[in-house]
Parts: sequence; structure tokens; C-alpha cells
Amino acid sequence: MTEVTTGSARADKLRNRLTDELVAEGTITSEDVEAAFRTVPRHLFAPEVTLERAYAQDIVVIKKDERGTTISSVSAPSIQAMMLEQARLGPGMRVLEIGSGGFNAALMAELVGPDGEVTTVDIDPDVVDRARRCLNDAGYSRVNVVRGDAEGGVPQYAPYDRIVVTFGAWDLPPAWVEQLAQGGSLTVPLRMRSLTRSVTFTRTGDHLVSQSAQVCGFVAARGIGARDERLLLLRGKEIGLRFDEQFPDNPELLDGALDTPRVESWTGVRIERMVPFDTLQLWLATALDGYCRIAVDPGLDTGLVSPITRRSTDAVVDGGSFAYLAARRLDETMAEFGVHAFGPQAAALAETMADQVRVWDRRHRRGPGPRIAVYPGHLPCTALPDGRVIDKRHVRIVLSWPTTESSAGD
Repeated sequence: MTEVTTGSARADKLRNRLTDELVAEGTITSEDVEAAFRTVPRHLFAPEVTLERAYAQDIVVIKKDERGTTISSVSAPSIQAMMLEQARLGPGMRVLEIGSGGFNAALMAELVGPDGEVTTVDIDPDVVDRARRCLNDAGYSRVNVVRGDAEGGVPQYAPYDRIVVTFGAWDLPPAWVEQLAQGGSLTVPLRMRSLTRSVTFTRTGDHLVSQSAQVCGFVAARGIGARDERLLLLRGKEIGLRFDEQFPDNPELLDGALDTPRVESWTGVRIERMVPFDTLQLWLATALDGYCRIAVDPGLDTGLVSPITRRSTDAVVDGGSFAYLAARRLDETMAEFGVHAFGPQAAALAETMADQVRVWDRRHRRGPGPRIAVYPGHLPCTALPDGRVIDKRHVRIVLSWPTTESSAGD
């Protein structure tokens, strides 16, 4: 066998192994997506890395900025598979991918077939050139590769049956909705109160309604649609509170919070280790004013605070006090949720947050999660349904939760 033949056989084996893993873990659930993953040569879209790395279950970084922040990447296969399953692409569809890398567009081309059309757009000229080159090398030259700020979509190939956004979006520009065909859907990693969910929306009258929402992480938007979170640092740079909206009016009130004794409130709500609790995050973000995320710098960590995850955990600020979600191990398989709080009103704030953990456990833990609806930004609150309203530049997002039988009498 020649070196080329050996390499091709190795790539086929690794590609099938990766696909088998995605099917076994339940990320790939449809035959069409499975067939696309078994067909598209992922290694041709990551020529900088080894075959083994190209077919690994992690992200391949394409480009970082001068600060070392990742600004473009080939997403992890599990994320790509998840979003394609959410989007439900089919033969003959016209699809727009916002945020290019090449590999995902090739998967889409397989799913829509020769009678469909895929357009991919990116703001970065290097990423566009790379995607075009990789798509051509892999045999997908029919994909339209466009350079531009996707805030305005890509009108020349509209309307689209599906729009799939592959970066973390803070807002939903009007063009994305306007360029959807009748009955089309938009799948987007949408940031809401510092939480990102991959949401598939369909259009209902003048607004969008979620059909599914999955936990995900993506490189943040660049260009006109970029929006950074605000960071409030405590104890030098050891502890950071990240706010998407509702940054404290008087952040200096927190200056002495960590000099007060830590208050703990335990909820009685148990969680098995390694079991996800993403709906709890969304519930706390819905229920609590002053919601934010707390993170601890691992190089400066003194152990003063101990959130569930030091990288990012639910928190809330009220005046000069703040609280965050904690946990304590009960045995080898079970832990209990609790709340730690600091500041002059620590006890009251800890109990407020703990109460909301109990409400989630009682009403929403086994439910479907919130309905996420997107309305035009000009609508007044009186025209919106009940729920947590999150204002963006162009739209108003409403998180509302179903009433379940277990909530009766609460």
C-alpha cells in the first residue's frame, strides 16, 4: 500500500470511530446526520493537526488574536452534530451558515444534497479563504463562501429554509429573521444573562418561539453584533463577577463584602454526581434579579469562596451582598445544593437563592425547561407574555416556564 492509501484508510477508520462514538452517546440520532459524518473528511478541514487530533472529540483552534483569545475554530464534533440534529436539514433546502470553518458547511451540503444550496459567511478574510480552499480540496466547491459581517445576513442567496449560527450571539439581528423562508427555522447559540444555549426557533406571527434548547459553548460574535460581558473584580483579581445585563448601579458597595463571615444555607435538594442541572441555571437566571456568574482565578485562589465550579457558577448580587451556588458531598454518588453568601444581607440573600433552588426542584426539575420567545424590540411590556424579559439591541427575549402538576398548591 502507498503512503496515501495508508493515510486514507487510517482517516476512514478514525472518521467511522468518531461517528460511532457520537451515535453511542446519543448526540447523533438520525441516519442522515450519521451518513454525513461518515462521509465528510474532517481532516481536510484541519490540515494543521494530526489525523488523530482532527478526529478527536474536541475543538481545533484555527486562529487567536494578539491577546491569545480564540476568535475562530472548528467546533467540537459533538456540538456540530447536536446543532445539525436541532436544525433538521433535508434534501433540497437552502441553508445559511453564519460563522464559517468549512467542515460544518460540508456536512450541510451532504444533508441538503445536489438540489439544495449551502451558503457560509464569515467576517474574517483569513477564515473565508481557508474555508473556501478546504471546501474545494474536499470536493464541496458548490458551497457559496461569502466574506462579510453577518449582521445583515446574506441577502443575495435568500430566502433560507434554515439558518444556523456557529458563534455565540448576544442579539438576533432583524435580517436573520427577514431572510428566513416561510416555515423556516433559526438555530443559534444565544447568550441570555451570561448563559448560552443553542436554540432552534420557528417563526410564529411577529415573533420566534423555541423548539429546542441545548447547552453549548462557542467563540463569541465579532463585528457589529459583538457585546462583551462586564466584569466586577473582588479581592484584587482573585474573584470575578460577570454580568450580561443589570450591572450593579453601585458596585463599590461590594468592596467590603468578603470581610464579613460567610453564611451558608443548605437546600435539602440532592443531585447525583455527573448529572446535568442546566435547567436550574436557567431558572435562577429567570427568577433572580441581580443574576450573574462567579469565577475564581485558579492562580490566585485562596479558597475564600468555593462555588460548584470555579470557572463559572450561578451567583446573585443585591446591594453590598452577593451569593453563589455551592454543593457538599453526601456520599460517593450524591451531593446537596447549597448557597454561600457574603455581605451585610448575606443571610437573607442566601435564603432567597436557596428558596429558588427548592422551587426549581419542586416545579421544574423534571420538566421541559423554559419557553424562549423572541419579540420585536419596540413592543411594550404590556404586549409580552409573563416571564423574565431580557432586552437586547434589536429584540426582547422572554423566558417563561410551564406550570406543572407538582406546583399545584405551592
